[in-house]
Amino acid sequence: MRQDQTINELIEDCIIYFEQNCYTKHRIERYKSMWNNGICRYLKTGGRTKYNRSIGEEFIHASVSESVTPAERDLIRSVSVLTEIQEMGKVSKRTVHSITRKLSGPIGEAIEHLLLRLKELRRNQTTISDHLLYLHRFEQHLENHEVIFLEDICEKHILGFVSTQTNNNINVVSSLRVFFRYLYEERLLKTDLSYVLANYKWVKREKLPSVYTALEVKQIESSVIRSNAVGKRNYAVLLLATRLGLRASDIAFLLFARLDWENSRITLTQYKTGKEIELPLLAEIGEAIINYLKFGRTHSDSPHVFLSARAPYRPMTRESVSNAVGQIIDASGIATGQRRHGPHSMRHSLASRLLEHSVSLPVISEALGHKKTESTMTYLRIDMKSLRQCALDVPNVDVSFYRQKGGVFYE
Repeated sequence: MRQDQTINELIEDCIIYFEQNCYTKHRIERYKSMWNNGICRYLKTGGRTKYNRSIGEEFIHASVSESVTPAERDLIRSVSVLTEIQEMGKVSKRTVHSITRKLSGPIGEAIEHLLLRLKELRRNQTTISDHLLYLHRFEQHLENHEVIFLEDICEKHILGFVSTQTNNNINVVSSLRVFFRYLYEERLLKTDLSYVLANYKWVKREKLPSVYTALEVKQIESSVIRSNAVGKRNYAVLLLATRLGLRASDIAFLLFARLDWENSRITLTQYKTGKEIELPLLAEIGEAIINYLKFGRTHSDSPHVFLSARAPYRPMTRESVSNAVGQIIDASGIATGQRRHGPHSMRHSLASRLLEHSVSLPVISEALGHKKTESTMTYLRIDMKSLRQCALDVPNVDVSFYRQKGGVFYE
């Protein structure tokens, strides 16, 4: 793209890009307003007409406070769009910037040396990142208790920190063990403090699948407002979860090529297992998809059925599908309690209803696309009807049992 453009020429290029990528008129007008009242006014005040990255950064530095407000965040976005169009000819998708965890002091320095050692040993980067996360938390805990030097760490600091960790306890303990063994081997500590956690055991509790009754699922489905484009899309997405038990990833990646309208079936390769499955394209699901395509989906050449609701229009992601279903359940009036409320809970609910109707495990396994029937057996724990059939009658106890040895023990 041209680097010597005037601001007006660049704005025209941006508008053309927006229109080609189906941005709404309201969104385009919003950008035009921000440009006219922001960067354009700033350039005009200085008697300038040309735009480049450095000028955009200069404007942001002069216009945005240290505590960025939502309006200022939009202003920053409007300038970054100009820069991206000028330099790349396109607008990048918003990304979440990774968090930088700063380590300080003697303890932080020791953690950094440990991480470098692990890198030299070619440990997996994910493992190193996890160690950084947990050890950074530990360092912050020590700092809050005014512990600055390694030799000041004692048992109460370690156990106190572990007791505050509600998630991933076993990983936290593992990172601490690695850290203290390293400190001892490098003679940075005279005692191997990993002994404090030597007998630590984290008992993983069995989790029951979150399920909803048939009446609750019906209420959830009927609660969707289908008068707008988002509602039409989300209703079709929800039915794929409630009626077919599809995972969020498989709904998000559903392609037009996988819809066989003539034979009323859906064929897809599951993202999680890689297994190819064939499911019925039920009338309600087909009607919901058609309604979305005709009256809700924006014009796009994307091969994916479901697109984002805002420009630039891209295929839905696993996260956006989960959020959409979760919001529907939250707004339905159903009391979720401790139950999860996403597409997977609808998958569990479907399996539960099939069990209630005495459908065999192999059939359920095939319908859900499990590679092994063993994966489906987890639902046996919520099949109360069958579990009651397994209950044994309590045998009668002869009176002589209570009278043995004179019945002293039972008095």
